[in-house]
Amino acid sequence: MKGDLRIAAFSLLGVLVLTSCGHRKHARVSPPPPPGGARAPATVELGHTETGLASWYGHPYHGRAAANGEIYDMEKMTAAHRTLPFNTWVRVYDLDNNKTTDVRIIDRGPFVEGRIIDLSHAAANEIALIGPGVARVRIEVIRAPENAAPGLFAIQVGAFRVRANAEQLRRRMESQYGVARVIERAEDPGLWRVLVGAEATEDGAVALRDRIQRDSSEKTDSFVVRIDTN
Repeated sequence: MKGDLRIAAFSLLGVLVLTSCGHRKHARVSPPPPPGGARAPATVELGHTETGLASWYGHPYHGRAAANGEIYDMEKMTAAHRTLPFNTWVRVYDLDNNKTTDVRIIDRGPFVEGRIIDLSHAAANEIALIGPGVARVRIEVIRAPENAAPGLFAIQVGAFRVRANAEQLRRRMESQYGVARVIERAEDPGLWRVLVGAEATEDGAVALRDRIQRDSSEKTDSFVVRIDTN
């Protein structure tokens, strides 16, 4: 109960900081498509870059299913990203020590403001990230998947250990924005995420996120997430 009250205090709208390195993996869902049946593009642009913070994750997720369904091995060159299609390869440049590492996206996260990628233990070790835990990085798409699964984009606005609290927020979001759902994480039973919207493009989801933040009377940490459909 005490933990739920603390979690709820960060909503509307705040995502739960789920681990010491801010990572939680997503359950895969099959939401209804938006009007017209539009889907997110299957391809990602080579050379696409982002700048922000990188973190890493290992135990207790080592040996568990990642968001794409394969078993996460923290000694393989993999990573989590909130929106890039699975099997996208990115090069991670540490902006402080100039070290680089190449990783394949298999998971979803991190859900901490300012962080853009969660690296495996092996990848983090390549750029000397293990000790500091967080580093300033630039990521660049160096290889796109040939047959990326279609997806949609939504806004994660909260995560709860008590489903009733998640449902309460879902109802409020649904009344304001039309589409909201509660999803239990398959790899972390008992954690209920609240997702708002079902946008065909990431730009559309960013616009919805900005609207939600403008409508809130308090600072919010809400995130655009890809809803994977495979």
